[in-house]
Amino acid sequence: MALRQRDLIIIATCLMLLIIVPVIFLTLLFAWRYREGAKDAPYNPEWDHSTVLELAIWAAPLLIIITLGAITWVSTHQLDPYRPLTRLDEHRPVAVESKPLIVEVVALDWKWLFLYPEQGIATVNELAAPVDRPIAFKITATSVMNAFFVPSLAGMVYAMPGMETKLHAVINQPGIYDGFSSNYSGAGFSHMRFKFHGLSNEDFDRWVQQVKSSGTQLSKDTYQKLAQPSESEPVQRYASVAPNLYDLILTRCVDAQTCQPKVMARNRDGVRNSNRGSDRFDPTAEICTASNTADAMPIFAPDVASNDNRRLLQ
Repeated sequence: MALRQRDLIIIATCLMLLIIVPVIFLTLLFAWRYREGAKDAPYNPEWDHSTVLELAIWAAPLLIIITLGAITWVSTHQLDPYRPLTRLDEHRPVAVESKPLIVEVVALDWKWLFLYPEQGIATVNELAAPVDRPIAFKITATSVMNAFFVPSLAGMVYAMPGMETKLHAVINQPGIYDGFSSNYSGAGFSHMRFKFHGLSNEDFDRWVQQVKSSGTQLSKDTYQKLAQPSESEPVQRYASVAPNLYDLILTRCVDAQTCQPKVMARNRDGVRNSNRGSDRFDPTAEICTASNTADAMPIFAPDVASNDNRRLLQ
């Protein structure tokens, strides 16, 4: 996918240069040819129109825009990060029986947590995947918006708290590649870097066994300590992961206090929470207006006077 995105940028740049280069050249040529000191420049004060020139001026940019639009339209759909891969590269389709590797990505302050639900392991600031096997990334964040980016793998995808974005990609060559955050997220942003290892199937299985042999468990308590802001975190490996930890992170429910699905259900059903009673939720009671300032926001109405049944702030 990264190579196809690179090719799209190159093609788009070349198409635009077909207009930019002639315009720059003609601008310099006209400035020199019709300079004040020119002796042999043609002078034709009666000239006012040329059909051929008009066609050339408008037809060339129009054709380039149509071509560029068509290429961009097709490529935008083909390179949609949410779209499962249909090809490993230009010459090889994805096998029907091929199952993508699922990796759950969590952007923390200021480090990356990678969860492998099928393998039951997790790592911090280390990512690995088999060569030529599709990867399905599920991406979220814990606090501020971030961006997951491995330039040799695919384009960047934003990570946002309480939301899930997706990326389908594949690595075609074994090696160690750089990954980082490409969206500023605070003091430790520049240290949000990790290594992505493209491995053979045998090496990937061996890597999984190495992680499992570390003997460390990623429990909810361990995660909550890990989620505290820190910089330049070393690689950490977890042999097991608390059940449904990624879903709990996504729904902001790790501490079991304020769970997003419960909040959304309460808002949908229109009922007050326990400390407001069990009556139907009335949104107008939560809005500060001129008629209820003293009740809704008393700090802004320390003194209230009445004037012809109208409430006035003093």
